[in-house]
Amino acid sequence: MSDDMPEHGRSSGAGRLLTGVAWAVLLLGLWLWGRDLTDVRQGIAAPTTGDIAAVGRPPEVRLPPALKPLTSAAPQRIDIPSMGVQAPVVGRGLDGQGAIDPPPFDQPGVVGWYAAGVRPGAAGTALFVGHVDTETRPAVFYKLSTVRPGQTVRVVRDDGTVAEFTVDDVQVFPRDHFDARQAYGPRESGRAELRLVTCGGTFDRVSRTYTANVVVSAYLTGHGR
Repeated sequence: MSDDMPEHGRSSGAGRLLTGVAWAVLLLGLWLWGRDLTDVRQGIAAPTTGDIAAVGRPPEVRLPPALKPLTSAAPQRIDIPSMGVQAPVVGRGLDGQGAIDPPPFDQPGVVGWYAAGVRPGAAGTALFVGHVDTETRPAVFYKLSTVRPGQTVRVVRDDGTVAEFTVDDVQVFPRDHFDARQAYGPRESGRAELRLVTCGGTFDRVSRTYTANVVVSAYLTGHGR
């Protein structure tokens, strides 16, 4: 994927775009996350169907030490080399139902950042969301479930710096048993962390929603310009 992915003219909630219903699980996560819950269980979430299973954090993967949080700066672009993604980032708020408003339906190549939350690189958990597909083609986070611990996510920020994060956990949470504390709570207090979220599992053609959410967790390990 690239940040110049062609746009699709379909602006309604129909089709296999992530709808407001699919994002409703984010509301509870933000409600808990905003209360600084830090007692987050580690391990592997329940596997899903129709999608690659959660890998958690394999014990054989050696991860680098965390870097001290950076000064605050807004994100402009996100690069995920293992997915071939270089995508623009736009700030998003909450929709009328209180869930994170994802990028517009006709911009499947854009990643949304919850702008009222933590800025990537600062202490806390910065939250990014993206579409998984459209009616006709994959979208920006289509390959998110293939990301593995130890891989890199880079965020280009508006102060000219690049915050580099190392993936430490990949999980798939069934929507019927969504664990908001585990998905969004900081893994270590005071650390700069990142969450990348999209839909996963199988697509329910009746409700026109997905059955799970893929959540990739990462933490700050480097920076540059």
